[in-house]
Amino acid sequence: MKLKKSIDKFFNWLEVIKNKSPKTVEQYNRHLKYFQSYIKQLIENGKLEGNLEEFEIENIDLDLAEGFRTYIYKKWENSLSVKTVNAYMITLRSFLKYLEKMGYKTLSPTAIDLIKAEQRQVEFLTSIEIEKLFSQGDRNTLIGKRDIAIMKCIYSTGLRISELCQLNRNDINLETKEFVVRGKWKKLRIVYLTDETAKIIKEYQEARNDIYAPLFIRHNFKWENIASLDDESLRLWRFFITSMIKNYALKAGILKDISAHTLRHSFATTLLNNGADLRSIQEMLWHASITTTQVYTHVSNPHLKEIHKKFMN
Repeated sequence: MKLKKSIDKFFNWLEVIKNKSPKTVEQYNRHLKYFQSYIKQLIENGKLEGNLEEFEIENIDLDLAEGFRTYIYKKWENSLSVKTVNAYMITLRSFLKYLEKMGYKTLSPTAIDLIKAEQRQVEFLTSIEIEKLFSQGDRNTLIGKRDIAIMKCIYSTGLRISELCQLNRNDINLETKEFVVRGKWKKLRIVYLTDETAKIIKEYQEARNDIYAPLFIRHNFKWENIASLDDESLRLWRFFITSMIKNYALKAGILKDISAHTLRHSFATTLLNNGADLRSIQEMLWHASITTTQVYTHVSNPHLKEIHKKFMN
């Protein structure tokens, strides 16, 4: 089968059968476009015969796959992280796995190894830094209420920023202080608000005088343009929220390079420090594997600290 035709079939399978998110499909598409560019370069350099349109998936071998890894490294002058390069190879393995599943003859996906990456480090805020961060917003203004509500919402629930951005007013029950969110893999989970977070979200909602659905919106629009605005044109997105949090961190004198995800990490480390078990934290963060959650035990392990204090003092 021709490579291009098989890639088209692969994406149809991802979207229709596997119901992958648009973001995942977009990433796979970008990676496989680079794979095709690599093959095209080999053809132009005389290392492969024919042309890209006629390239057959039966011609994908381990040398080609390993050459693609080198191609990615060289394209960005070795500036890519191991994690990013591995992501390209994971996409290629997923494509090959699909071909194998469909019965097409090509390279086995198990032939491609991933580079062992260094243990991931997470940045988080201490309780003192959290207090300093939240104190920067002016609770007497609409925007101040919104910004504090956003930061507290991420910190008290562990939401991913993409999940937070998609929230609408009617998604949240401020009485029960819980709500359902559709996260990765389009699965549903329940998250919980603290009393203080529910209170500031309610303050923000009551201070608004608009009818738009998103839980958090931008407020820099002109009222004379109200007729031309809709929910999605006013909904806040990840870049805005990350920039906002960074600015508040600078005002608070926090020198760490933080983002919205730092508050999610801080949520997890706060739970761990206060005695929550790893399985519960895994469920609240919606990690597919406990291995992902275990990174926090390397950041903070109060049990080990107590053992050290007991026997070393």
